[in-house]
Amino acid sequence: MALTATKSSASKSASKRRYYSSSDSDDDYSSVVDEGASGTLDLHHTPLVSKYDDRIRPLLNCVDNLRHLKVMQEGIQLPTIVVVGDQSSGKSSVLESLARISLPRAQGICTRVPLIMRLQHHADPRPQLHLEYNNKSVVTDETRIEEDIIAATDEIAGNGKGISHTLLTLIVKKRGVPDLTMVDLPGITRVPVHGQPEDIYEQISAIITEYITPEESIILNVLSASVDFSTCESIRMSQRVDITGQRTLAVVTKADKNPEGLLEKVTSNDVNVGLGYICVRNRVGKESYEEARIKEAKLFETHPLLSLVDKSMVGVPVLAEKLVEIQSTIISKCLPDIVTKINEKLTGYVDQLNKLPRKMTSVAEAMTAFMRIIGSVKESLRKILIRGEFEEYPDVKSMHGTARLSEMLNEYFFKLQATADNEGNGFFLMEEIRVLEEAKGIGLPNFLPRAAFLTILNRRVNGISRMPVEFVGNLWHYIEDVLISVLLRHSENYPPLQSSMRRSAHNLMAKIKVASVNRVTEMVEMEKMTDYTCNPEYTLIWQKLMAHEQTFMEAIIDHSKSGKINIEWLNYEVEHLRKYGVDVVKQAFDMKMRMIAYWKIVLRRMVDCMALHMLFSIQNLVNRDMEVEILEELMAPYGGGIERMLEEAPMVAGKRDKLNRSIKLLRDSKEVVANVIDQIAAYGD
Repeated sequence: MALTATKSSASKSASKRRYYSSSDSDDDYSSVVDEGASGTLDLHHTPLVSKYDDRIRPLLNCVDNLRHLKVMQEGIQLPTIVVVGDQSSGKSSVLESLARISLPRAQGICTRVPLIMRLQHHADPRPQLHLEYNNKSVVTDETRIEEDIIAATDEIAGNGKGISHTLLTLIVKKRGVPDLTMVDLPGITRVPVHGQPEDIYEQISAIITEYITPEESIILNVLSASVDFSTCESIRMSQRVDITGQRTLAVVTKADKNPEGLLEKVTSNDVNVGLGYICVRNRVGKESYEEARIKEAKLFETHPLLSLVDKSMVGVPVLAEKLVEIQSTIISKCLPDIVTKINEKLTGYVDQLNKLPRKMTSVAEAMTAFMRIIGSVKESLRKILIRGEFEEYPDVKSMHGTARLSEMLNEYFFKLQATADNEGNGFFLMEEIRVLEEAKGIGLPNFLPRAAFLTILNRRVNGISRMPVEFVGNLWHYIEDVLISVLLRHSENYPPLQSSMRRSAHNLMAKIKVASVNRVTEMVEMEKMTDYTCNPEYTLIWQKLMAHEQTFMEAIIDHSKSGKINIEWLNYEVEHLRKYGVDVVKQAFDMKMRMIAYWKIVLRRMVDCMALHMLFSIQNLVNRDMEVEILEELMAPYGGGIERMLEEAPMVAGKRDKLNRSIKLLRDSKEVVANVIDQIAAYGD
C-alpha cells in the first residue's frame, strides 16, 4: 500500500528509510516506512502520530486516574476533549479512525451514555480492550466490541432509546493509536423518532452543556461537509459556552462526498472556530483502516478541489497529531490549578472533620462537652445582647442584638411620646372642666382638687397601659429567636440534645415573659396610684407653661381678641371656653399645664424603667437562668439526661462518613498527581 510523497520531502531525508519513534533508542513501537523507487511510502502498521512523547503518557494517565477516582464529584474540573456533533455528522466514523476499532452504528442515537475513550499506544501487536462501568470491568476484543458496548449501554440506560449521565469507559491499548482520552456524547437530534423520549433534545442538550461548559474542556465539534456550519446545532451549543472559539476544534467529515465550497468554509471561518479545522474522509464499507488512510491521503493530494486545502488541515493523522498537541497543552496548563484545588479542598474537609464532635463513650465526656457548649452559648449571647459584638453573624442583622433592642426601645418611646404630642387635639380644657365640676366639694375656693388631677392621670395611664405589655411580648419573642438560634448553632453536632435545648428555651422565655408582664403591670399600677416626682424638670416645665396664663385669660375675657393662642409647642382654640366662668377656666388651665409637665416625667420614667428591667433580665438570662433551665430540662424524667449526647446522630455520622470518603479520594488524587510530577522531574534530570 502506498502514499504518494513529494520529491522535496524525500530529498530532505539522508536515507531511503524513515522512522516514526518516540526517541533515538530502540523501542518496540518504532515503525519503519519504506520508500521505494517509485517515490511511494509503505504505511502498513504505521502509527497515526509521528512521535510518541514519554512525557505525555504520564500526564494523560494522571488525568485518567483522577477521572477514575471521580475527583470531579468534588467540584474539581479535569481537562477533557469532548466530542460533539449533530446526529449523522460522522462522529462515530471519526472516533473509529482514531481508535482503529468499530463502534456501534444504528439508525437514531448510537451513543446513549457519555463514552470515555482512553486510547493508549501499545507496543504489543495484540490489542487489549476492556469496558468499565457500574464498578465492573469487562474484557472484550475487536470482534465483540460493538455488541459489548451495546450491552453495557443497555445495562446503564435501559433497553429503550433513552440516554443516561452514567459514564461508560472504553480502554483501547493498541499499537499505533494516539495517546488520547476523549468523551463521546450523544449525537444531537431535535425530533424524537424510533421510540425516543419526547424531550430527547432537552436531555441531550443538558448532558452536552454539562461537559462543554467548564473552561478546562476542549470541544471537538464534528461537522458534515454537506451542511452549512452556521446551522449546526453542535456549533450553536459550542458558541454559547465558548464565545471566542478558543476551546473549539472542528472536524469536517464526508469531504469526499461534498468537496464543492469546502475550501471557502474552512478558510473563511464564519462560525469562529479558534483551534482550526481538520478535513477528513470517512472510512467506507469494509475498508481496513490502513486502506482508508491511503485513500484519504490520495484524495487530498489529487482531487482538484480538495488538494487546494492546506495539508495542515487534512487527514486523520493530522487530526490525531493536533489532538495530542492540544491535549498535552491543556493538561500542562491545568495541572497546577488541579493541584491547588485538591490541596484547598483537602485542607477544608480535614478542618470540617476535625470540627465534628468526637464520639463520646462516657457521661464524663458528655458533661464536659455540654459545659463547653453552655460556655460557648453564654459568650455568644453576651456578644450579641450585651456587648454589641457581631463578628459571629456579620451579615445577619437580626442577630445584631443591641442594635435591634435599641430600635425596639426607641419605637416604644415614640409610641408613648405620641400620646403627649396629641395635647392639641379635641376641645381644649373641656375634660379638665368636666372633672373639676365633678370634684367640687365643701371647702375653700380656688384650691386645685388632687382627686381631679388623679382622675385625669388615671385615664391617661389606662390609655397607654397595653403598650408596655406589648413591648415586653415583642422583646422576649425576639430574644427567644436569638437564644434558639445560638443554642442550635452551638449544639448542631448533637441533634439529640437540640430538642431539649429548644424546649428549655421555650419554657424559659415563657417564664420570663410572665415575670416581665407582671413587672410592667406593676409599673403601670404605680403610676396610677399617685402623682410623684423629684425631678426638677417638672417644676421648670410647669412654670414655663404657666407664663402664658395671662395671655390665655385675656383671650378668654376679651372677645375681640383672636380665639387661637400658642402655648410653647401647643396651639389651641379657646373661643368655646368664653361661656365658662373665669375661675373655672383658670383652674382648668393650671391643672392642664401641670398634667402636661408631669406626663413628660411619667413617659420618660416608663421608658427608663423598661430599659433597666430589660437589661437586668437579659443579664440574668445569660448568666444564670438559661443554664439552670437547660439542666432542669435535661434532668427531667422525659429529658433523657446528658446520656443523650452519647448517641451519635445519623446526620453527624453521615457527614463524618462523607468527609472521610472525600478526604480519601482527595488524598489518593494528591498521590496520583505527586507521582506524575516526580516522573516529569525524573525526565528533566
